[in-house]
This record gives sequence, structure tokens and C-alpha cells, in this order.
Amino acid sequence: MKGNRTFTMIKPDAVKAGHIGAILAKINEAGFKIVAMKYTKLSAEKAGEFYAVHSARPFYGELVEFMSSGPIVAAILEKDNAVEDFRDLIGATNPADAKPGTIRAMFAKNIGENAIHGSDSDENATIEGTFHFSGTEIFA
Repeated sequence: MKGNRTFTMIKPDAVKAGHIGAILAKINEAGFKIVAMKYTKLSAEKAGEFYAVHSARPFYGELVEFMSSGPIVAAILEKDNAVEDFRDLIGATNPADAKPGTIRAMFAKNIGENAIHGSDSDENATIEGTFHFSGTEIFA
């Protein structure tokens, strides 16, 4: 997924609030093509595995609990410069710092329940995408 693919998850807070359609619309309007998508729920074990990079941080337990608290929408997106463009689209992790019109400015509740995840590098996009999807679930 180098360069033209990224991974995202619409988080449990945004799913519960009914924002899936509006968030997917923003993604499509920004020129991203969805090449894989599923509505699923992470177990605490899978959430812990996905966020293992943060395991030493004080918020890790809360993050795992939150991410396993309800369904998510996982997706792999395609567009030139996908990672950087998607990070711009979703906005700052803290929605109070997110630019108007970004997904987090529009749909996030707070820094912990910030509506959406986006990969921070091409390498992590590949790792995160293959964590959630097998090769037969990804369409070009």
C-alpha cells in the first residue's frame, strides 16, 4: 500500500452517533476510492493487539476499552498521496485543534472519542490494512 493507500477506522463513538454515512461521504468527496471495507467489532484482545504500539502509554487501557466497546467501520482507501491527504481530511487528534471542515472537527466528541483513525505512514497503512483485511477482501 505504498504511497496510494491508507487505512482508516470509523470509531465506536461515530458509529453509535450515526455518522457512518456522513463520514463516508466526506471521504468520497475528497477523492478517495474505497478498496476494502467492513462493519465489525474488535474484541479487547484484537484492539490491544492493534494498538500495541501504545501499550506503555497511560491511555492504553482506556483506548483498548473504547475501541472494543462497539462496532467500527474499517476501510482501506486509495488516492495519490493517500496517507498525508487523509490525515489532512481527518484533522488533528484533538478535535479542539482540528481545522473547520475536517472529519474530527465535525464529528469528534473529544481527544479520546475522536471519531476516526487514519494511518500515520505508508508503512503503518500496510500493517494496519493487513491486520483487518485478507488479500481476497481488497479490491483495486
